[in-house]
Amino acid sequence: MFNRESAIRFLLRRPGALNSWIARLTVLVLAVTGAAFLVWSAVIHLMLWSDGYKDISVIGPLFLVQAIAGIVIALAIVALRWLAMLAVGAATGAATAVGLLLSAYVGLFGYKESLSVPYAALSLAVEFTAAFVLLVAACVLALARPALVSSNSSPVPTRT
Repeated sequence: MFNRESAIRFLLRRPGALNSWIARLTVLVLAVTGAAFLVWSAVIHLMLWSDGYKDISVIGPLFLVQAIAGIVIALAIVALRWLAMLAVGAATGAATAVGLLLSAYVGLFGYKESLSVPYAALSLAVEFTAAFVLLVAACVLALARPALVSSNSSPVPTRT
């Protein structure tokens, strides 16, 4: 049976809730590394946006949105380290890479990209690496044994 409070508590799980200090350290290192790759992807998109992509209809504004969102998500990952944020970061990295591949092979919003343009291969490598690292961090956080809690302290307000 679905328990809303348990689901929210699970999504808001942080490394501090884990029993093993090795698991906590692993999640922390992976979260910071994945966040750094998201920032790297954002910087690439910001550079490309300022180098002329800003003049491309729809794609230009999306490059700017990706750059800003990538930095904001990376900061939230480092600050919060919630399971949900790790998953959002992994999805962001994968979605950005898939967007480039769609643009190159199918076309996106009336624009067709080439994978031979500057930063295309680097961008794919950085984005898929961010997605992979953050997915591994999320899996470790989700699957590691939680520490035993002696009280009913919940990050979710309960109805009384």
